Amino acid sequence: MCRYAETTYKVHYVCVPCRRSSKLPWDDLDHPCPRCRKPMIPAGHDFAAPRHRDTSAWIAVAAVLAEGLRYDGFETCGCARQPKFRPRTSPQIRQRRRLATRRGLPFATLLTTRDPYDTPPPIK
Repeated sequence: MCRYAETTYKVHYVCVPCRRSSKLPWDDLDHPCPRCRKPMIPAGHDFAAPRHRDTSAWIAVAAVLAEGLRYDGFETCGCARQPKFRPRTSPQIRQRRRLATRRGLPFATLLTTRDPYDTPPPIK
């Protein structure tokens, strides 16, 4: 039996403008930011919040969450997969944006690849 089926795990919620994160239960409710009272974005189980002063890392977090991606590696039951790659700095985001426009690939696809220069060009 799956060990994750017995326990309810909390999900990280993020407020990017305030640079705050909280672990809250996964439900369909809007969780407001304790500082600005705007709804927080669910970031996933594997989110590791950068330090408050690390502007480069928060730019990367904002870009990943804006594309609709989460910091998750779990199956629906919570086992058998490792966390996926997500960029950690703004230079990694810039590199992937340039490559997405150059190759005509979706930006979200390049955000999930560890080294975007290893991906083959699209077949036309």
